[in-house]
Amino acid sequence: MQELKKVNWNLQNGISKFSYWQQYMQREDFAVVVQPFFRNTLIPLNKVRETDLTFFSEDCVHFSDRGHAEMAIALWNNMLEPVGHKTTSNNFTYSRAKLKCPSSESPFLYTVRNSQLFPEQATEAHKVPSWTVPIAAICGLVIGILIMTAWRAIRHHQNKVQPMNLSTVSI
Repeated sequence: MQELKKVNWNLQNGISKFSYWQQYMQREDFAVVVQPFFRNTLIPLNKVRETDLTFFSEDCVHFSDRGHAEMAIALWNNMLEPVGHKTTSNNFTYSRAKLKCPSSESPFLYTVRNSQLFPEQATEAHKVPSWTVPIAAICGLVIGILIMTAWRAIRHHQNKVQPMNLSTVSI
């Protein structure tokens, strides 16, 4: 069991590193955010301190409807917490009262960028306007079309066969 926990922990840490890649942190329209609400979760216990099987399906591996409801609440609440301050465990209380709502100060899902975890990178990303990528792609396409058109015209001109007449034929 300890080895399985170690493998799981290493997998979670490896996946977590993806969210800090520069290519994901500079985009305004895409973000990778690890939601660690299940990282330190313990198996829920019932009133007699035994595993509460109502959270699991009949195979005792997958969640039941009740378990899925708890995970959905934990995931939603995690998305409303800033990166670096996310809850890493889930208390299985089956209470709808713990469901969070976005605040008027932060009416959005948190990402690394809007959590301002790295303020210098957030300002660095604003140096390149978001419209530069489509403009560069369109310019590249136009230049490519012009180069191909010129190359085909030159090749067509070079391959043009001179019409044969009697003065060009020698016997």
